[in-house]
Amino acid sequence: MTLLLQLAAALYLASGLAGAVSLSIAGVRTGRVALALMGTAALAHAASFLALHGVDPVPRLTDLPQALSFVALVGAISFGIFARRGRLAGLTVLLGPLAFLAAFFAALHAPDPGVDVMGGAWPHAHVLLAGSGLALLAVAAVAGGFYLVENRRLKRKQIQASPRSLPSLETLDRINVVTLAVGFPLLTLGVLTGMMWVQGVRGSFFTGSAHEAWNGIAWLIYAALVVARFGAHQGARDAAASALAGFAFLLFAVLGVGILA
Repeated sequence: MTLLLQLAAALYLASGLAGAVSLSIAGVRTGRVALALMGTAALAHAASFLALHGVDPVPRLTDLPQALSFVALVGAISFGIFARRGRLAGLTVLLGPLAFLAAFFAALHAPDPGVDVMGGAWPHAHVLLAGSGLALLAVAAVAGGFYLVENRRLKRKQIQASPRSLPSLETLDRINVVTLAVGFPLLTLGVLTGMMWVQGVRGSFFTGSAHEAWNGIAWLIYAALVVARFGAHQGARDAAASALAGFAFLLFAVLGVGILA
C-alpha cells in the first residue's frame, strides 16, 4: 500500500513537470505524456485504496492524511474525465504537484488500523462526500485560475498561434460550471453527514467549535456563489475569480483553522 502511494506520488509529480514543459513549448506529445502520467498515477493511487480496504480491520479514512489522499484521487479522476474532451494537459502543472503533496503526505503517515471511530457509518460517509465535493471544487479553482491567466493574456495579445496544450476559455468555463454544479451538492451532503456524525457522538448537531463555524461560513459563501452563477447568470470571468477565492477560503476553513487553533 505504501509503495503504491509512493509510486502514485512520483507519477503525479512527473505529470506536473511534463505539464510545465508542454506549456513552455506548446508540445502536443509532451501534453499527452502529462495526461498519461496523471492517469497512471490515479490508477496506482486507486490501487492503494483497494489495498487499504484489504487490511483487517480497515483503517479509518477520518485521519487527515487519508482524507487528503482521497481528495487528491477524486480530483485526479475528475480531471481525467474532463481531459477526454479538451486540451487540458496544461492543468497538470498545478494539479500534479497538489496531488503529489497529498499522496506523499499519506505515504509518510501509515494509517492506524486499530482505532474505532464513534458515530457508526456517518464518519465514513462524511469523508467520502465532503472529500469528493472538495476535490471537484479544487478542480473548479484550478480551472478558474487558468481562465484568469488566459483571459489576461488574450487581452494583452500574448497568446501565440495554436497553443495546443492550453484549453480554451470556453472549456475552462465549462469545467467551472460542471464542477460547481456537482461539487457543491456533494459538499452539502458532506456537511449534513458531518452534522449527523457530531449528533451521534455529542448529542447535538452543532457544538460551537471554530472548525464547525468556519466550515459553515465557507458553505454559505459557496451557496452564494452557486446562486450568483446559476441564478444571477454571473459572467465567466467573475465566476472564475469567485471559484478561486471561494476555494481558498474553503481550504482555510477545512485545514487552516485546525492548524491555527
